[in-house]
Formats: sequence, C-alpha cells, structure tokens
Amino acid sequence: MKKILYVDDAKSLRKLVNQVLQPHYDVIFAENGLEGLKAVEQQKFDVILSDINMPIMSGFVFLEKLRLHPNGKYTPTLMLTTEASQEMKEEGRRLGATGWIVKPFNPTKLINAIERVS
Repeated sequence: MKKILYVDDAKSLRKLVNQVLQPHYDVIFAENGLEGLKAVEQQKFDVILSDINMPIMSGFVFLEKLRLHPNGKYTPTLMLTTEASQEMKEEGRRLGATGWIVKPFNPTKLINAIERVS
C-alpha cells in the first residue's frame, strides 16, 4: 500500500482527506511543515500533499527543506491549497512542487492525481 504524508494545519481538512484516502493508502498526518519535515526524516513516502498557509513552517518553506533531504528530494509533492494565483503556482514549481490542487478538491481527482505522480 502506498504511503502518503498530508501536511495541513486545518483539522477539518485532515479529517476529510483521511476519509477520502484511507481506503486506498496508508496516510500519515502532520499539522505544519516542521512536523512534516520530522516525518520525512523518519521515513520515506510515495507521495506528499501539503497546504501552503500554515503556522510554524509554511508549505513553501517545507517544500524547500524537503527537497534538500534525501528522503524527500525526489518524492512527488502536490500542493493542496486554497491559493490559486499564477504567482503562487510559479513559486511552487520553482521550489519543486510536482503539482497543484486547489481546495475545495474533487475526491476522485485527488486520487487520480496521486496515482498519476506515484
């Protein structure tokens, strides 16, 4: 079973993503980028999903640090966020994001995106 890391400070979104992904994947959760980075230091994931706007460590800082770590350097990483501007997407690409999904998301499209990149 593929292992997914989902990084998001919103408890309601973590619960929703869990309901959508749990039947198909082994899902690990982190409440901010720092927790996400600690999880990556301890294990490898098949795909990482991350919000951008979070306390302690934002998704962009997380993504930047993730790409420096051996366990995350090449891991497909999808930004799952409310941010939809072209500037934000370009910054995400520059930092190494594999893809971009705007909230609210379609559950089937989320699973399809995970399958496409993993």
